[in-house]
Amino acid sequence: MFRRTFWFTTGVAAGVWATTKVNRKLRQLTPESLAATAANKALETGHRIKDRAVGFALDVRDNMAQREAELGDALGINADPELPAPRRLTAIENNRSNPKYIENTKYSYDRNEDH
Repeated sequence: MFRRTFWFTTGVAAGVWATTKVNRKLRQLTPESLAATAANKALETGHRIKDRAVGFALDVRDNMAQREAELGDALGINADPELPAPRRLTAIENNRSNPKYIENTKYSYDRNEDH
Protein backbone atom coordinates (compact mmCIF):
# COMPACT_ATOMS: atom_id res chain seq x y z
CA MET A 1 0.00 0.00 0.00
CA PHE A 2 2.78 2.45 0.88
CA ARG A 3 4.51 1.75 -2.47
CA ARG A 4 1.40 2.58 -4.45
CA THR A 5 0.89 5.83 -2.55
CA PHE A 6 4.55 6.78 -3.07
CA TRP A 7 4.47 6.14 -6.82
CA PHE A 8 1.11 7.85 -7.19
CA THR A 9 2.41 10.96 -5.39
CA THR A 10 5.60 10.87 -7.45
CA GLY A 11 3.56 10.70 -10.67
CA VAL A 12 1.32 13.58 -9.61
CA ALA A 13 4.36 15.70 -8.70
CA ALA A 14 6.03 14.89 -12.03
CA GLY A 15 2.82 15.77 -13.90
CA VAL A 16 2.48 19.10 -12.09
CA TRP A 17 6.15 19.91 -12.70
CA ALA A 18 5.90 19.03 -16.43
CA THR A 19 2.66 20.99 -16.85
CA THR A 20 4.20 24.04 -15.17
CA LYS A 21 7.30 23.85 -17.41
CA VAL A 22 5.21 23.49 -20.59
CA ASN A 23 2.90 26.39 -19.66
CA ARG A 24 5.88 28.62 -18.84
CA LYS A 25 7.51 27.81 -22.20
CA LEU A 26 4.23 28.47 -24.05
CA ARG A 27 3.96 31.87 -22.38
CA GLN A 28 7.53 32.67 -23.48
CA LEU A 29 6.65 31.83 -27.08
CA THR A 30 3.70 34.18 -27.44
CA PRO A 31 4.20 37.02 -29.95
CA GLU A 32 4.05 39.70 -27.24
CA SER A 33 6.68 37.95 -25.14
CA LEU A 34 8.95 37.38 -28.14
CA ALA A 35 8.65 41.06 -29.13
CA ALA A 36 9.46 42.22 -25.60
CA THR A 37 12.47 39.91 -25.42
CA ALA A 38 13.77 41.09 -28.80
CA ALA A 39 13.32 44.74 -27.79
CA ASN A 40 15.19 44.21 -24.50
CA LYS A 41 18.07 42.49 -26.27
CA ALA A 42 18.23 45.26 -28.88
CA LEU A 43 18.39 47.91 -26.14
CA GLU A 44 21.14 46.04 -24.31
CA THR A 45 23.12 45.67 -27.53
CA GLY A 46 22.65 49.36 -28.34
CA HIS A 47 23.90 50.39 -24.90
CA ARG A 48 26.95 48.15 -25.24
CA ILE A 49 27.76 49.54 -28.68
CA LYS A 50 27.29 53.12 -27.45
CA ASP A 51 29.59 52.54 -24.47
CA ARG A 52 32.26 51.05 -26.70
CA ALA A 53 31.96 53.91 -29.21
CA VAL A 54 32.23 56.53 -26.47
CA GLY A 55 35.27 54.80 -25.02
CA PHE A 56 36.87 54.62 -28.45
CA ALA A 57 36.16 58.31 -29.13
CA LEU A 58 37.69 59.32 -25.78
CA ASP A 59 40.79 57.23 -26.49
CA VAL A 60 41.14 58.81 -29.92
CA ARG A 61 40.76 62.31 -28.46
CA ASP A 62 43.37 61.67 -25.76
CA ASN A 63 45.86 60.17 -28.18
CA MET A 64 45.24 62.97 -30.67
CA ALA A 65 45.96 65.63 -28.05
CA GLN A 66 49.08 63.78 -26.95
CA ARG A 67 50.37 63.46 -30.51
CA GLU A 68 49.54 67.10 -31.24
CA ALA A 69 51.56 68.15 -28.19
CA GLU A 70 54.48 65.97 -29.31
CA LEU A 71 54.41 67.50 -32.79
CA GLY A 72 54.12 71.01 -31.37
CA ASP A 73 57.15 70.41 -29.16
CA ALA A 74 59.11 68.96 -32.07
CA LEU A 75 58.29 71.90 -34.35
CA GLY A 76 58.50 74.55 -31.64
CA ILE A 77 55.00 75.92 -32.19
CA ASN A 78 53.52 75.28 -28.73
CA ALA A 79 54.12 78.87 -27.58
CA ASP A 80 50.84 80.73 -27.15
CA PRO A 81 50.53 83.28 -29.94
CA GLU A 82 49.16 86.68 -29.09
CA LEU A 83 45.74 87.26 -30.54
CA PRO A 84 45.08 90.53 -32.33
CA ALA A 85 42.90 93.08 -30.58
CA PRO A 86 39.22 92.82 -31.48
CA ARG A 87 38.18 95.18 -34.26
CA ARG A 88 35.15 97.37 -33.99
CA LEU A 89 32.93 97.84 -36.98
CA THR A 90 32.03 101.49 -37.37
CA ALA A 91 29.02 100.75 -39.58
CA ILE A 92 27.30 98.84 -36.79
CA GLU A 93 28.10 101.50 -34.20
CA ASN A 94 26.66 104.25 -36.45
CA ASN A 95 23.37 102.35 -36.87
CA ARG A 96 23.02 101.91 -33.13
CA SER A 97 23.30 105.62 -32.55
CA ASN A 98 20.72 106.44 -35.26
CA PRO A 99 17.36 105.00 -34.13
CA LYS A 100 15.42 107.05 -36.75
CA TYR A 101 16.37 104.43 -39.33
CA ILE A 102 14.20 101.84 -37.58
CA GLU A 103 11.36 104.13 -36.49
CA ASN A 104 10.69 105.80 -39.85
CA THR A 105 10.53 102.73 -42.02
CA LYS A 106 7.63 102.49 -44.46
CA TYR A 107 7.61 98.69 -44.68
CA SER A 108 5.58 96.48 -42.41
CA TYR A 109 7.22 93.50 -40.76
CA ASP A 110 3.87 91.82 -40.15
CA ARG A 111 4.03 88.49 -41.98
CA ASN A 112 0.33 87.79 -41.47
CA GLU A 113 -0.95 90.62 -43.69
CA ASP A 114 -2.29 89.86 -47.15
CA HIS A 115 -0.01 90.64 -50.07
